[in-house]
Amino acid sequence: MRRILTSLTLLAVVLPTTIQAQSTCAERSMVVEKLESRYGEALAGGGLQNSSAVFEVWFSEEKGTWTILMTRPNGLSCIMASGTNWHETEPKLKTPAGIKG
Repeated sequence: MRRILTSLTLLAVVLPTTIQAQSTCAERSMVVEKLESRYGEALAGGGLQNSSAVFEVWFSEEKGTWTILMTRPNGLSCIMASGTNWHETEPKLKTPAGIKG
């Protein structure tokens, strides 16, 4: 009985996480449309992680929201993280050693 109760408790904890993770992925065009129309976000930049994943950062200057999007070669995109209070900064360029600035 105790073993069954432990299994059910574990399932109750894991299942919502699994369902939530699955619901954050869709065809890239659908995800991008939602980011643009619903959240007013625009592409800030991104890059290739490896041969199987491109990461992008989307943000809304007006609303202050941001989203990190991962896209696979098959066109499936997943929201990896999102949040609020977006702020931009200027990149700081370092002067190479031996050069006086």
